[in-house]
Amino acid sequence: MAAEHLLTDVCQQKVRFSEVDSMKVVWHGNYVRYFEDGRESFGKRYSGIGYLDMYRNGFTAPIVDMHIQYLRSLTIGEEIQIETSYVDDPAAKLCFEYIIRRTSDGEIAAKGSTMQVFLDNSGQLCLSLPPFVEEWKRKWLNI
Repeated sequence: MAAEHLLTDVCQQKVRFSEVDSMKVVWHGNYVRYFEDGRESFGKRYSGIGYLDMYRNGFTAPIVDMHIQYLRSLTIGEEIQIETSYVDDPAAKLCFEYIIRRTSDGEIAAKGSTMQVFLDNSGQLCLSLPPFVEEWKRKWLNI
């Protein structure tokens, strides 16, 4: 994860009861949900590539690759920060990197990354960036 982060968003939330397992720590699968929460927050801050924006423009962007590295356990009631960073790529895809921290001491609980590709209304893979993404890059990245 050594890419240049041009745009980053940080959101906060509390670990909920429904997210912990029988050992009273966050179940590993919920980190995927935290990544989703981070992408949603990112999309609100840097408007134009959120899920509703994609839908309005006739596209979807399923995740095709995801990596998670678990470093520390989180427990119910802890405040966490989800840092979501956009990784620019000229290909027709969206790449994000994540750092999930415990707010109380700044300890990193998990790191990860996701890659999404674009599908048009008929479900066909897009080999070039959709126009609305090019516009978003011009607006937020000055490209």
